[in-house]
Amino acid sequence: MVAPPDNDVLWARALHFKHRDGTPALSGVSLEVREGEILAVSGPRGSGKTTLLRCLSGLVPVQSGEVWFNSVPMHTMGTLTRERLRRERFGWIDPAPVLVPELNVWENTALPLMLRGTGRRQAKTAALEWLERLDVGTRARRRPHQLQQAERQRVCIARALAAAPSVLFADEPTAPLHRSDRAHVLRTLTTAARSHGITVVLATHDPDTEALADRTVALLDGRRVKTVHLPPVSGTATTEGRAACSLSV
Repeated sequence: MVAPPDNDVLWARALHFKHRDGTPALSGVSLEVREGEILAVSGPRGSGKTTLLRCLSGLVPVQSGEVWFNSVPMHTMGTLTRERLRRERFGWIDPAPVLVPELNVWENTALPLMLRGTGRRQAKTAALEWLERLDVGTRARRRPHQLQQAERQRVCIARALAAAPSVLFADEPTAPLHRSDRAHVLRTLTTAARSHGITVVLATHDPDTEALADRTVALLDGRRVKTVHLPPVSGTATTEGRAACSLSV
């Protein structure tokens, strides 16, 4: 077992993962993520993007292969150690907003900080700052059921950023937002990441989102590829319209 380069905050080698029904989700994926980088993981739905993020973040243990964080092997960690690492160093944004219904907006946003032991006042200050940046500061005392879905997603993004993670994993983070809102939220997320030195691993099938990243890794059918050309939504299939890819070396 050889440790990855020092400048790679995340490093994965030969990841394999199968769903419970035996369907392969990842087939030998390897990649590296440099510190402070915004990396987009692109590909059509079902290509393995979410599974890759879940393995890299320790949300699920890898079935085969290696995952390293800051030269520490995550794939050998026990469940409790992996959960502590996720709580203290990682942030996560789901494609659909998930909030605690019994807590108001600022309490939801401050929750990861308070779970780490941050005082309530300090956690509230950080939460309110990020809620303001994401244009939901006026909703700070409301409960999740009083918000629109797009507002709830903004709260989830604020919650992830308020905790100042070393690495932020974002799985289609703007999926619930209207197209007019996506650009602003993405700019806020990427600007915050760069100014705070947060590494971002971003799963997306949206070209506009992908364009904001420093680098893109493409997946197709659970494999890393160099290019993916998808056929147009309408029209007859042609040689140019068929899906095509070339495997990376």
